[in-house]
Amino acid sequence: QVQLVESGGGLVQPGGSLRLSCAASGFTFSVAPMSWYRQAPGKERELVATITRAGLRTDYADSVKARFTISRDNAANTVYLQMNSLKPEDTARYYCNTVYWGARYWGQGTQVTVSS
Repeated sequence: QVQLVESGGGLVQPGGSLRLSCAASGFTFSVAPMSWYRQAPGKERELVATITRAGLRTDYADSVKARFTISRDNAANTVYLQMNSLKPEDTARYYCNTVYWGARYWGQGTQVTVSS
C-alpha cells in the first residue's frame, strides 16, 4: 500500500533552516507529482510546494517563495523540502502528499516549530 513517511521537523529559531524528507513506498514514485502541505493550529491545511514527476517544474505558495525549495530523488523515492529563513508563522505540521491513480495520499506529518 502507499506509504508516505515524513521526517526532519523540530524546533528552530527564527532565521534558521530545516530540511524535511518524505520517504515514499508502495507506488511508482517516479510517475507521481509530489507536494508539501502544512497546517497550523486553528487554520486550514494549505499547499506549500509542488514538484512534477521528473522535477522539472516546481510551484510555491507566495508566503514561502525564495525561502523554501522542493526537490526529489526518484532513485531514492524521496521528496525534500529545504526551508530557509524560517519565520514564526511557518510553525505548523508539515505533510507530504501525492495523488496517484486518482486517489490522494497523506503522510502522518512532521512538526515544525519556529520560536526563540
